[in-house]
Amino acid sequence: MVEAELPGIEREDIDVEISDRELRITGEYKECEREGVLRHSTRRAGHFVYRALLPADLKAEKVAAALSDRILTVTVLKAQAAKPHHVEIAQV
Repeated sequence: MVEAELPGIEREDIDVEISDRELRITGEYKECEREGVLRHSTRRAGHFVYRALLPADLKAEKVAAALSDRILTVTVLKAQAAKPHHVEIAQV
């Protein structure tokens, strides 16, 4: 599970992709439009990219993402390891 805090970003401004073993979260902080004189602002604006390397044994088709209370939660399920099984030897 990967969690990212994304204050002030709408769901449609976030993109989540998985390719090979990499999780990539991209988005954009949009600048607030205000009228009048603004002398100082501490809000960031612009694009961002977050990348994380994931284990090789994952189910890419089972990835789920949810945004709730400014927290993006991406859930990636691990693929089950191959269990040993008995192989019969045929008599020729």
